[in-house]
Amino acid sequence: MRTATFFRRLGRTSWRERLLLAEAIAAIGAASAAIRLLPFRTLAARLSRFQGRQGPRAPAAFVESAAWAVRASAPFLPWRSVCFQRGLALHWMLRRRGVPTVLHYGVGQGSGKGLSAHVWVSLDGEILIGGEEAEGHACLATYPGQG
Repeated sequence: MRTATFFRRLGRTSWRERLLLAEAIAAIGAASAAIRLLPFRTLAARLSRFQGRQGPRAPAAFVESAAWAVRASAPFLPWRSVCFQRGLALHWMLRRRGVPTVLHYGVGQGSGKGLSAHVWVSLDGEILIGGEEAEGHACLATYPGQG
């Protein structure tokens, strides 16, 4: 049912939104592959050093649209996409456009007995993606590091 709803909505999106969804899908795929190949700390640090284009950063409307594209496309991908993949994808999409996002890595008490890890992305102190689950997770590291 969710898939049918997604494709009905896709039919009502503009070509710019469709391109953004395609970019989000590619970014999530790249993040998934990179997570398998590189240690998280190395991957996050490399992405955070990436500054993207110089000049004015992308407008707030684009930032919101990019976050929507990642959230909207992730559940329909044929591979597993959780906060790590989604956060890395959005972080990369925005930083390459000069938006100084911060990737947060945290841990908290899982629903079972163990710990759970979580990744979320913020801009100017506002969480863009992963905010619902961020509560209850203590931030261990940020990329780029915050003084």
